[in-house]
Amino acid sequence: MSLIYEKRGKVAIIQLNRPEAMNSIDPETEIELKKAWEDFQEDPNLWVAVFTGTGDRAFCTGSDLKKTMPPKESFAQITLNGLGKRDFVPPFKQYKPMIAAINGYCLGGGLEMALMCDFIIGGETSSYGLTEVKIGSMPGLGGTQRIARRLPYGAAMKMLLTADRINAQEAYRLGLIAEVVPNDQVLARAIDLAEKICENAPLSVRAVKMAVNEGLEMTLEQGMALENLAWGMLRDTKDRIEGRVAFAEKRKPDYKGE
Repeated sequence: MSLIYEKRGKVAIIQLNRPEAMNSIDPETEIELKKAWEDFQEDPNLWVAVFTGTGDRAFCTGSDLKKTMPPKESFAQITLNGLGKRDFVPPFKQYKPMIAAINGYCLGGGLEMALMCDFIIGGETSSYGLTEVKIGSMPGLGGTQRIARRLPYGAAMKMLLTADRINAQEAYRLGLIAEVVPNDQVLARAIDLAEKICENAPLSVRAVKMAVNEGLEMTLEQGMALENLAWGMLRDTKDRIEGRVAFAEKRKPDYKGE
């Protein structure tokens, strides 16, 4: 089994399970990942996802180069026939939160997938790099775009052009990862944060993620207008009323996503 997919209450845990191959992605894993992400998106009872890998050597080192050689088709054939569709990665246009929990190496496509999550929890010996130029390639899952938005320009370009790895402490200093924790606590910490997010109103959480993600591509004025629209959409929801009633009654709110 190249992937372990588990549901713990409102949290989905998606775990790469090829530790003998540094959790690299082979065709079988792509199929299993696609199914898992689709289920996470479609299941209304799942509110947050934790994306991780088994073992302590690597979260993911990208594609399994022994099993995924360059295709025989031309780039035009791949593009026009839809053969290059990357639907095994964390979903782009959805607003349920996703947390990456990283132990060991997080390289190439592995880091690109981690960057698709909202934030990263890293083990104290984890390391990060976009190493594609070393093998005559380049990031192809959005790595050039996301790393330059996550890090200062110079730091992003240094990683991309040298293909050097950075350790967890440097990744935290640059803002690439949100927390550094002991290796044996990475998954537990990510699940703890996922459950903490699940205590909040899910529509509010998704509205915040939508406003931030979409707003980053807008002017400040446009982003403020989007935020105001999202606030208006939440104003009369049952969960917003429940939140205020629960506060007044000094009890924990019971949110339904309605």
